[in-house]
Amino acid sequence: MKDGSVACERCMDAHSMFARMRGLLGRSSLAPEEGILLRPASSVHTWFMRFPIDVVFLDRNLTVLRVVPGLRPWRMAWRWRASMVLELAAGESERRGIRAGGSLRWSDR
Repeated sequence: MKDGSVACERCMDAHSMFARMRGLLGRSSLAPEEGILLRPASSVHTWFMRFPIDVVFLDRNLTVLRVVPGLRPWRMAWRWRASMVLELAAGESERRGIRAGGSLRWSDR
């Protein structure tokens, strides 16, 4: 995001195969400041999940390719040429101004 605002205060980096497969399964909710970055990934599913999420598809430069707000349980979403997926609590992408064409950056704090 160009204005320097934070997209995800506590973002889990799921770069191992096991972490990507587990994702948010088994959780009953996702706090507004939490998220998970799945990499590599170009698709997600919400099978067996209990709550909707916002899904942000990113390329390798962290440019936002697509935002799927409020993806409900038992659904799928994908984006051709996406390298990563950021999953946020439902409504957070809009609240934080995340839109296709924007860009994010990773910061270890």
